[in-house]
Amino acid sequence: MNEPVASDSPARRTRGRPRKTADERDDGNRRQELLRAAARLFRQQGFAATSTRDIATAAGMRSGSPFYHFENKEALLAAVMLEGMQRATSCQSGAMQAAASPGIALSARDCLRVLVRNHLEVLLGPDSDFIPVMLYEWRSLSEVQRQAVNELRREYEAVWVPVLQALHERGELQGDPSLARLMMFGALNWAVQWFEPGRRSSLDDLTEAALRLFLKEIQ
Repeated sequence: MNEPVASDSPARRTRGRPRKTADERDDGNRRQELLRAAARLFRQQGFAATSTRDIATAAGMRSGSPFYHFENKEALLAAVMLEGMQRATSCQSGAMQAAASPGIALSARDCLRVLVRNHLEVLLGPDSDFIPVMLYEWRSLSEVQRQAVNELRREYEAVWVPVLQALHERGELQGDPSLARLMMFGALNWAVQWFEPGRRSSLDDLTEAALRLFLKEIQ
């Protein structure tokens, strides 16, 4: 005769990993909220003057929440810069693909126009706090953190290299392309200091002005 099965026997375990809680499923979104809040405050107040409590409050979280995602404020700063470079690279790739027409190659001048316009969008467009933080707070990173950000920066700038070389070969860009690239980024990046949306020229106007400044017209 079989033994009766107790009604309070434990339920059979399901296989695989346990289901994530709602909070765990939202971790990615909460991390992004922290990054956006940190980028905004680091840009407005500076890294030294911004506390993790300030960032948590701006993101609508408890004061200790940032430490669930980041070891310390320095790690959060590095994450903001890495996020900025990843976004910039992704936007740049998308802009170049969108500008390309099937079977028709863009001229080097048109390629530079797309690159400059996208860079201005990254610097000055909506949700554009990430890259300016990198420009302002570079010295606050450790050497290891700088190397990680520099790796992404080099990937971003590598797209510009063949374009500037082609323009130089055509006589539209005078001087060494490597130096020209550095000076272009310096000039474009400085726009974060003076550009005021709605009160000055549009980003399209800035793009055309930059091309006239950087390039020589070929008759």
